[in-house]
Amino acid sequence: MNIISIRDNPEYKDEAIAYFQRSWPSVRPEIYEDCISYSIGARDSLPQWYLLQKEGEIIGCAGLITNDFISRGDLYPWICGIFIDEKHRGNAYASLLMEQAKRDAKKAGFGYVYLCTGHIGYYEKYGFTYIGQGYHPWGEESRIYEIALA
Repeated sequence: MNIISIRDNPEYKDEAIAYFQRSWPSVRPEIYEDCISYSIGARDSLPQWYLLQKEGEIIGCAGLITNDFISRGDLYPWICGIFIDEKHRGNAYASLLMEQAKRDAKKAGFGYVYLCTGHIGYYEKYGFTYIGQGYHPWGEESRIYEIALA
């Protein structure tokens, strides 16, 4: 297993953009193209974008960003876009991406990371705690989770 930071490996930029766009088709494709492209060479520690590679094949992705289009702008950074290809699910591979995001957040001086989701029970297995609801600009709401960075 190999976690590829797009910031540290900009040669993966186009592959990362395409993978995120395929994985999250409900998100306008320009969002990932813009976010990932401008993360390379960014002045600050955020955003970060990751690909998960197994035996040369990209099988997952995630990001670490300042806001996941949610009302709680006072909370950051956010782990976003966690995705594992269906045929590779059930192996806790998403936890590898979450751990990388947590390491990078801690290295940047953050004490917590957050995520928003509709899933109940999944992130709790990895130490995340539900802290409340958040609201998206498109009228939906999501559960907000946090985890302290030890």
